[in-house]
Amino acid sequence: MIEAADIDLKSEVERLRAEVEALRKRAEAAEAAADHDVLTPVLNRRGFVAAMNRTMAWCNRYEAPAVLLYLDLDGFKGVNDRMGHAAGDAALVWIAELLMANVRESDAVGRLGGDEFALLMLNAGVEEGRDKARRLAETIGGDGFVWNGEPTGLGGSFGVRAWSGQPDAETWLAEADAAMWVRKRSR
Repeated sequence: MIEAADIDLKSEVERLRAEVEALRKRAEAAEAAADHDVLTPVLNRRGFVAAMNRTMAWCNRYEAPAVLLYLDLDGFKGVNDRMGHAAGDAALVWIAELLMANVRESDAVGRLGGDEFALLMLNAGVEEGRDKARRLAETIGGDGFVWNGEPTGLGGSFGVRAWSGQPDAETWLAEADAAMWVRKRSR
């Protein structure tokens, strides 16, 4: 009688362990999904701000440089209006993939909302950031997004802001956003 109870108890313990492991994996997947954009293969605003906070802590501790690039797409509204939202979604995915293909593994890329993206480059200064922004703008404008054989005329305006001890990630983002608007208006 005791042996049967021991076997039942051991089976129940194993079943509960397996259930706990399955729940742990689901929780990890949910946490990862909470930081990634639902449409594109990049971080969402929440995940990007978390990456910024880690980078800022690293920069503070090791006196390392970092630079933030803020991208606002030019011509995106026209893609949605003229070609439809499926084309707009595909254009956002194309931009995200282009950005990911042009950064280092240690860099972070995020979609902040709508047609706004950001790149965070650790161990890079403002000149590297400006060079990267220039090359990316040329690539976006030069390659161009094509939907069903039709070119779209997408472009991008970048704001570049080096880390200089900003008090928080939102301040740094606001500074890069303001730099982007200065650039956009100057065109």
